[in-house]
Amino acid sequence: MGNSESLHTDEELAHLALTHTWSFAILIDRYETKLRRYLDRLGRMPVEDVEDLLQQVFMKAYQNLNEFDPSLKFSSWIYRIAHNEAVSFFRRNDVRPEGHRVELSDQLLETMASELNVLKSAESEDARRLLAEKIGQLDNIYREVIILKFFEDKSYDEISNILMIPSGTVAIRLKRAKDKLETLMKSEGYIHES
Repeated sequence: MGNSESLHTDEELAHLALTHTWSFAILIDRYETKLRRYLDRLGRMPVEDVEDLLQQVFMKAYQNLNEFDPSLKFSSWIYRIAHNEAVSFFRRNDVRPEGHRVELSDQLLETMASELNVLKSAESEDARRLLAEKIGQLDNIYREVIILKFFEDKSYDEISNILMIPSGTVAIRLKRAKDKLETLMKSEGYIHES
């Protein structure tokens, strides 16, 4: 495989993977770390369960490449598969996705604080810890959209495709999630300074 193949878009590689397995290997390289991190963010699981889920995601994606519509984003399609596999895992094991591993950088904290209309004069390390804790307290439907929007940097349309809900529902869930986080942060003394 030459360097020129690695310059293909994800969508082109998905189409090529129907006849050339090397192109699917490039997609695995592109998405393995992102999807592992995403699965970890959805709910705290043992590392071996995350690895098993990741393997299932790639197997399902490969087996269903014929169903992928190249006019859509491959990233949304594979994230949807990952999301569905995680939900199935939690159901199969009869567990609620307790905890999560979200790490907030200073930049992400600043973005979320601005979006949530909350600030604190305390150290950003305290704010990061508290905001990560409060994200974990959200109901799954709200935590999912927060993770996809802020941590996975997905657009409303991408979130809609991943969760298979209308864009309007994405907007409503994000608004409610932000309202809940803002209330939770304000109850801890993190208030917007005008």
